[in-house]
Amino acid sequence: MRIFHRARHRPSATWRQTTDRAFTLIGNGRYEDAGALLVMAADLEPWLSDSWYNLALLHKFRRDWEQARAAGLRAVALLDREQGAPDWWNLGIAATALQDWPLARRSWQAYGLKVPPGEGPVRLDFGTTPVRLSPEGESEVVWGRRLDPARVEVLSIPLPSSGRRWGEVVLHDGAPHGERVADGVAYPVFDEIELWAPSPVPTHVVLLQAATEPDRDALERLVSDAGYAAEDWTSSVRLLCRACSESRMDTDDGSSEHHDPHDDGDAAHPGHLSHLSHRGEGLSWIAERECGIAAPADLVRPLLERWVAAGPGSRAFRDLEEVC
Repeated sequence: MRIFHRARHRPSATWRQTTDRAFTLIGNGRYEDAGALLVMAADLEPWLSDSWYNLALLHKFRRDWEQARAAGLRAVALLDREQGAPDWWNLGIAATALQDWPLARRSWQAYGLKVPPGEGPVRLDFGTTPVRLSPEGESEVVWGRRLDPARVEVLSIPLPSSGRRWGEVVLHDGAPHGERVADGVAYPVFDEIELWAPSPVPTHVVLLQAATEPDRDALERLVSDAGYAAEDWTSSVRLLCRACSESRMDTDDGSSEHHDPHDDGDAAHPGHLSHLSHRGEGLSWIAERECGIAAPADLVRPLLERWVAAGPGSRAFRDLEEVC
């Protein structure tokens, strides 16, 4: 990562060398050592917006939002252009993390976005997007609704390994990290920075016996009508190597046979965390399905029992467990 030459004047060779060493350290996760060098660079060239932008970026990596806001404000004060600078975008992320809504609105507007008038959280219709949860750990790409340039509400039911729940709002970075293609449309994948608003709705896992695909669909509709969510993880989950996850990948709605060559799952045994669609030619529906359900604990079993009662002989469930 190199962030140079965005100001009117060329920085000194010492500044460039110091900054270069700092970002090498950041790449190695040595944030404290990098911070000392970036402070030194800011002392060398305090008039340079890059000096403060780099410090703001470091503080974002460290999730130190107060310091990120302070450095970001100094960076934008030294800019030589009115709109479009990434300094404003990073400041908008810091302001959103701190729920400093006047500054967030000012930042998005200065970046060049049309922000409707008002107070409080920014609401923009950015549609749905994939977001990578817990990118530094058990990462998982799920779908969510973009509430504004820096926040996504999770619409999928994440696996328990991600530590995230349906309905949570996560702060995300602005730089895309991979793509997902759905219905011929490419959607950028944004990396989660941190949890912004937790969800009170727990995640449950259950093994279904659904004789047909419509039986499975009936459960998803029933839970949705109750205001919550159910997801057939047997169909929707793929285990991918990091290189594939961070590249351009097609999504799969279960309408055709699909087994990615880099999928870690077993094509012959599409059970827990594996993925193989079962509507392709020559493939039969597998009745046993692993399903995630996001709903209050006292509601899950009654919903499942209603689902079974509506299809006697073709529906059953077992091993219901709250997992997150």
